[in-house]
Amino acid sequence: MGDCGAPGDVNSNVLVARSTGDAQLDKAVWQWLSWDKNQKTKEQIESLLQAGKHKELRDRLCCRLTFGTAGLRSAMGAGFCYINDLTVIQSTQGIYKYLERNFSDFKQRGFVVGYDTRGQVTSNCSSKKLAKLTAAVLLAKDVLVYFFSTYVPTPFVPYAVQQLGAVAGVMITASHNRKEDNGYKVYWENGAQITSPHDKEIIKCIEECVEPWNGSWNENLVDTSPLRQDPLKKICDSYMEDLTKICYHRELNVQTSLKFVHTSFHGVGHDYVQLAFKAFGFQPPIPVPEQKDPDPDFSTVKCPNPEEGESVLELSLRLAEKEDAKVVVATDPDADRLAVAEQQENGHWKVFTGNELAALFGWWMFSRWKENCSQDADVRNVYMLATTVSSKILRAIALKEGFHFEETLPGFKWIGSRVKNLLDNGKEVLFAFEESIGFMCGTSVLDKDGVSAAVVIAEMATYLQGQSLTLAQKLVDIYETYGYHIAKTSYFLCYDPPTIKRMFERLRNFDGPQSYPKCCGTYNILHVRDITTGYDSSQPNKKSVLPVSKSSQMITFTLQNGCVATLRTSGTEPKIKYYAEMCALPGHSDRSALEEELQKLIEALIENFLEPAKNGLNWRSA
Repeated sequence: MGDCGAPGDVNSNVLVARSTGDAQLDKAVWQWLSWDKNQKTKEQIESLLQAGKHKELRDRLCCRLTFGTAGLRSAMGAGFCYINDLTVIQSTQGIYKYLERNFSDFKQRGFVVGYDTRGQVTSNCSSKKLAKLTAAVLLAKDVLVYFFSTYVPTPFVPYAVQQLGAVAGVMITASHNRKEDNGYKVYWENGAQITSPHDKEIIKCIEECVEPWNGSWNENLVDTSPLRQDPLKKICDSYMEDLTKICYHRELNVQTSLKFVHTSFHGVGHDYVQLAFKAFGFQPPIPVPEQKDPDPDFSTVKCPNPEEGESVLELSLRLAEKEDAKVVVATDPDADRLAVAEQQENGHWKVFTGNELAALFGWWMFSRWKENCSQDADVRNVYMLATTVSSKILRAIALKEGFHFEETLPGFKWIGSRVKNLLDNGKEVLFAFEESIGFMCGTSVLDKDGVSAAVVIAEMATYLQGQSLTLAQKLVDIYETYGYHIAKTSYFLCYDPPTIKRMFERLRNFDGPQSYPKCCGTYNILHVRDITTGYDSSQPNKKSVLPVSKSSQMITFTLQNGCVATLRTSGTEPKIKYYAEMCALPGHSDRSALEEELQKLIEALIENFLEPAKNGLNWRSA
């Protein structure tokens, strides 16, 4: 927990009288009631104490938030492992301490703070309030703070960090998570999310100073401090101008008869997607009126994740049919991810997977580069990237076209850092993605960006219409050229961490101690890579080329039939995810046979390795 001084204004006699009989828990309760100035969350702990609910108190107060694939993320509410006013203050104090050690010019260069539109009345907690407290901690320490005057897409924070030369930035968001959640996403001076060792060092710094400092609770500082600047206009204008660097057919966009519908999923995306379409010369996309404005309850969708497909895109698809719009673009609540649907000739809608969209984006960004590059441009200087659980389609395109393809660990923080490294070494990066509908077109933002992806897909659809092609037809064409890549991704829910650990340990000791499975049902396994332990049977030294990630579970199986399958835990939700892909060579175009083979393999994977009935796993709800 960390101890930073004696408690303040709590009546110690009252606490002693209500002792839980557990010294560690008593101390945690004492600290919480001493430090929390939010009446709602303070009362939540008070009432649990009065009701004698010691187990729940222990769950809330005796563990801390840790950095996952997207920063700190948890439910809003009282407790040291929840997102609330106090834990955000503590986190920012830790970040201040860490940055002060690392940058002599930290106070002058400044820090960026952005936020989405999430909120929870029962905890008096909102993204904007948490952002104000983040700014207050830093302003009270005389740090220049770039605090956005209104909600912004997540990509605006990493973009602003680079544009303004700030040392770091924070975005308060839980992206597409359920409405109860919120999060704290940290970006380093390079404009990429923090990776190890920064995350571990920041956690240490947080634990060194858990008691709020004088001034840390003064959320009004953002309105009164001369050190607070509003970067909104400058960053928005600059972002839209930079966006035009990846606009190749403005004249077609101006004239197109194609209509687009956009849903912002009750989040931040509406205004910014409208501006992006304008920057490309398009008429504005038609907004879904019920989902256009921010709503922290996400009241028209079961879950605010456009990745769930047609079930959550219902309103936008019906509006598109009414308006005769052939393409729907959906940004998630913080506008860093993009879902796309296209109406087919038979009237049905095709909702593209993240891997299918990546095939389209990869083809598009390379073909535009090829058409527009200088005569002496070297294709060997060109790169595309994907996370290791994503489709290998970019690898197939790269092999045929001569550019480089690289893989990273799951999470865009790894992509952002690697892209910055490549750029610093004079390389050209055209595109990067993760299968969970996260896309980076160009390198103005070193993170996934749903705003730019939405307008790039609109230009692609417009260009293809001129060739009498749809997005779906072009996708088939890409697969025919580079080889079919048929992927399936899904998940099971599991709320019991010991069960998850036991499942993965079983795979590591399958036929005896430290022995991985040699087959999955009737399918022979050629290679096993375990990112958690750093083992890779395909390497001469049996060590994984990708960095070890001990904090999460992830095992990849390469099978004799050309399939690659990965089991991993989510970094942001209680999910066990599985990813499987059949990669065929060009010319092997029997799609239905490939799909049938993949389906059989997935069934074997679930039955033999996940054992849902035995382990009490719940199938994805959508």
